[in-house]
This record gives sequence, structure tokens and C-alpha cells, in this order.
Amino acid sequence: MSLWVKTNRFVKTIFPNYIWDIPNEERKIFLTFDDGPIPEITEWTLAQLKKHNAKATFFCIGDNIQKHPEVFQKIITENHAIGNHTFNHLKGWGTSLEDYIENTKKCTQAMANCQLNTEHCLLFRPPYGKIKPAQARALRKLGYKIILWDIISMDFDQTISPEKCLDNVLKNIESGSIIVFHDSVKAWKNLEYVLPKTLAFLNENGFVCEKIDYN
Repeated sequence: MSLWVKTNRFVKTIFPNYIWDIPNEERKIFLTFDDGPIPEITEWTLAQLKKHNAKATFFCIGDNIQKHPEVFQKIITENHAIGNHTFNHLKGWGTSLEDYIENTKKCTQAMANCQLNTEHCLLFRPPYGKIKPAQARALRKLGYKIILWDIISMDFDQTISPEKCLDNVLKNIESGSIIVFHDSVKAWKNLEYVLPKTLAFLNENGFVCEKIDYN
């Protein structure tokens, strides 16, 4: 599927087994961060969230969890939600069913190695938003909820300006939006500019940032 900044309603309709947004009447929105944990960047992100009394969901790569367990543990300690983003950031369309499921389980094991009760970590986001139907069915049978997005900031795209990235987010927010950022080196230039301004905008406009809880 192509990357729209704002996911088309038709796409949400034809893929109803994926979670694109969480409708509510309480002006709750759901910030998510992919590809961490990364020292300094994830920690900076956590500090920004704390400053604005916001909660979020971090879709973590197993290899990064294994390399930086102390940063991963800090996400949990600060009461944010965590989700599985595979161990090696696999693109589902180019990966066999068996390899994809095993790589996802390997990420779960990396979480367990940090003494996390993985029975309560059943959120999954496919890297690149690309997953085969058979892979999705297999993950759902294992109990995973597949979380996609209503808005993708495009912060990872180094060809767009920080101002454009911010515009992508602020022009499309509505109650229930699931918004994607990346706590990664690639996205850092945009994230550093966009996240504080997004959090300030949300506070000023009566939105509440919640973590995703489908467990």
C-alpha cells in the first residue's frame, strides 16, 4: 500500500482487520514511535513526552532492544506502551511467512530477555506498513493486534523539510488519530523540530495523548 500522509478512508474500509485509528469523543490521540530504542534520541523523546504529560506507544526493533536494553526498559518504566516491529525491520512483502513469524517471535524474545511479561505485549506494526495477508492472519492467530496509522508524519524522509513534516501532522489531526513518528537517526532532523511543536499544539487544542491499549 502507498504511503499517504493521511490514510484514505477507503483503504481503512478494505483492510478492516488492521487498526488505523481509535475513534473516541474525548479528543484522545495516539502518538507512536517506530524503529527504536536508540540512545539519546529515544531518551530525548521520552523527556519531551514527560514535559507535556503525554503517553505514547513505541514499536521497537528487537535488534535495537538487544543492543540498548536500558533504553527499552526506560520506555516501560515511564509507563508508555511497547509494540513489536520485528527483530530486523523486515519488509513483509519480500519475506516468507515462516521467516516473518520467526523474526517477530525473536523480537518478542528480546523483550522477554528484558524481564518484560510478553503476554501483555501483543501490539504489532509491520515495518514499512507492508505485510502479506497470510502473515497478518498468522499474527492474529497468535493474538497480535496489527496497528497501522491514520497519519504518518514522513519524518524519516530526509528530502522533506521539518516545516513540511510538521504541516503533515497538524493539518490532519482529529480525535482518534494514530500518528507515526520515528525515534531513529534517520528521522532525527525532523523529529527534533516537529515533536515539541506537535505536543504544544495538542495541549493548546485540548487533545490528550494516550498510549494504545489493546492487550
